[in-house]
Amino acid sequence: MTVSAQRRRDIIDALRRGTVPQYGLDALAVGLEPFQATFDEEMDKVAGGSAAFKAVRGEYGSGKTFITRWLRERAHGLGFACAEVQVSETETPLHRLETVYRRLMERLTTSDCPNGAFRNVVESWFYTLEEDVLAQSDVDPEDGAALVAATDALMEKRLGEVVRSAPAFSLTLRAYRQALLEGREEIADGLLAWMAGQPNISAAIKRYARIKGDIDHFGALSFLQGILTILKDSGHPGMLLVLDEVETLQRMRGDARDKSLNALRQLMDEVDAGRFPGLYLLMTGTPAFFEGPMGVQRLPPLAQRLAVDFSTDARFDNPRAVQIRLKGFDTAQLEAVGTKVRDLYARGSRCPERIMARVDDAYLALLAQAVTGDLGGRVGIAPRLFLKKLVGEVLDRVDQFEDFDPRRDYALTLSDHEMTPLERAARAATRVDDIELDP
Repeated sequence: MTVSAQRRRDIIDALRRGTVPQYGLDALAVGLEPFQATFDEEMDKVAGGSAAFKAVRGEYGSGKTFITRWLRERAHGLGFACAEVQVSETETPLHRLETVYRRLMERLTTSDCPNGAFRNVVESWFYTLEEDVLAQSDVDPEDGAALVAATDALMEKRLGEVVRSAPAFSLTLRAYRQALLEGREEIADGLLAWMAGQPNISAAIKRYARIKGDIDHFGALSFLQGILTILKDSGHPGMLLVLDEVETLQRMRGDARDKSLNALRQLMDEVDAGRFPGLYLLMTGTPAFFEGPMGVQRLPPLAQRLAVDFSTDARFDNPRAVQIRLKGFDTAQLEAVGTKVRDLYARGSRCPERIMARVDDAYLALLAQAVTGDLGGRVGIAPRLFLKKLVGEVLDRVDQFEDFDPRRDYALTLSDHEMTPLERAARAATRVDDIELDP
């Protein structure tokens, strides 16, 4: 794929920091071919008015964050809005769906708005409504009052069931538009914040729209319906919603954990029942969450919905199943992604020939072997450190110093402070094994 100079710099900078790039992941993707066709099929169904649910399981370091951001980029390319919500015990407990809804709205993105896309979506929707009114009726475009009234009527019709289940949704939208027409920007901003689930909105702003209180657990689901309707009408075929790190539920108090698992079951059932046309709901978790006694298995109805047999050969995993597993990298894939990063780096380098000569495929294999060896041969958790070292300690130096030869001038070092707990544990286990084997 073609990668712009800015996107290439962003990718390289992220890898240098040891993080997953936000965008441009097609340039790095390795081993995702089995899932690509199925994801595309499911996205097409969602764009056609269906809804979909998918669970992704994988150990820490297996690439769950990578695949969700890779999928987000594909979804943006199809015109979808996207949001990634990290479930946490304190900030985003899953049993409080109003909090999940608030985080969703805070993180809503589109292809042309990488942050805080809600306002742009709403304004685009009102523009679309006005255009439809002018095209379908004899309203005089110079008659502002008549245009507003006709647009409000069309808005109520488009929202349909949402108006009946959550009348505050349309009330707030109407008041937001009126506040803009009156030049009362502060009230308009407050109303939009209230719609996005933000707490502590002043009573004066709520009185303006004749609404009370805050969006609660059940109201959040109705508001999500409304957001999906607005997205569809404003040219976005759907929304990809990622619930990341759902395994944190296992650390919650028993009652909160049970409520959260039930909330997840409720979301799955609502998706299956067709309540959220245009929603692709994706969740990630570790195998322990799906199989252990403190996770999905604690709620039998949820376990039944997510059950998939993974005892068979992983080569024949069904990507269409409700739950898919990430197998982690093998050595060949680690070297392949290293090759992609090296080639990407070279395209932006002042000395691409030197990059390609001194960091050739044979050297990439040596570096991959050194990193995985220091982690006890656990290739699946090696990509982050491997790419961090490749960019920050090898490619950067070859690029900057004419006489730097990584085979001669570089020896891999891994310090505990630059490693994740999982990487440190793998390294510690390797050292224990070395001690035990020492005669």
